[in-house]
Amino acid sequence: MPSPVQVAELLVVAMAGLAVVWTREPVRQTVVVGFFGLQLAVLFFTFQAPDVALSALAVSSVALPLMLLLALARMRRGRR
Repeated sequence: MPSPVQVAELLVVAMAGLAVVWTREPVRQTVVVGFFGLQLAVLFFTFQAPDVALSALAVSSVALPLMLLLALARMRRGRR
């Protein structure tokens, strides 16, 4: 049976996922994806999976947004 903290975090993750889908501007969407990854890491930590949480923190909230921002910057530079 999940605790109230776990249920609350599941709701936050669901709302963050919806925010990613609803955001239309690519740079803002990248920031929201980073926040979503951070919330996933917190969710894994609340479900007592700290190793998965650390992996999610490194990949979902740092590496992926950084790669997306670099790709967006390169695409914009190529248009000029």
